[in-house]
Amino acid sequence: MSSIQEIMKDARASMDKDIAHIRHEFSSVRSGKASPSMLDTVRVEMYGQQMQLNQVATINAPEPRVLIVTPFDKGQIKIVEKAIRESGLGLEPSAQSGIIRVPLPMMNEQRRKELVKVVHKYAEEGKVAIRHARTHAREGFKKLSGVSEDDVKHAEKDVQKLHDDYIHKVDELIKAKEAEIMEV
Repeated sequence: MSSIQEIMKDARASMDKDIAHIRHEFSSVRSGKASPSMLDTVRVEMYGQQMQLNQVATINAPEPRVLIVTPFDKGQIKIVEKAIRESGLGLEPSAQSGIIRVPLPMMNEQRRKELVKVVHKYAEEGKVAIRHARTHAREGFKKLSGVSEDDVKHAEKDVQKLHDDYIHKVDELIKAKEAEIMEV
C-alpha cells in the first residue's frame, strides 16, 4: 500500500534521475575544451554488436584541443576511427601507430548556435521526463484509499512545487551550458 510520502519520495527520486541524465547529456556537448565525455554518444559496431566507445577504447584529453583514443583491440582501429568520424560530432580523427588523434576544430558562431540547439533539445526531453514524474505521482494520489480529498489536494500542490523546482534547475543548467558554449 502506497502513501502520499512514498509517492512524493518516488517522484523526487525520478526527478533526481532526470536531472542527472540531463547533466550527463550536457557533458557530451562540446564547449571550448576537450573532455573524454564528449565521445560518450559515439557507438562502435564491434564483434557483431553496438558498443559505447568507452567500452572498446580509453579516451584521454592530453591537450585542451586534442583527444587521444586508444582502442583495446589494435586490429579494430579503423572501425573506431570511422565511428568517431561518422558520429555527427563534426570531428576528423586520424589513426597513427595504435592510437587515434582527434583534434577539435575551432568553433565558429554557427556551430556554437547548433550546439545550443542540441542542449535545448536535451533539456526539453528532461523537462518532459520531469512532467511525466509529476503526472505519475498525481495518478498515484488518486488511487490512494483512506486519504482525505484535502490531503490529496495538498499533496498535488506539493508535487507541483517539486515539479516547478526541478524545471527551474533544468533552466539553470541550460543557462550555464549555453554560457559555456558561447564563451569564445
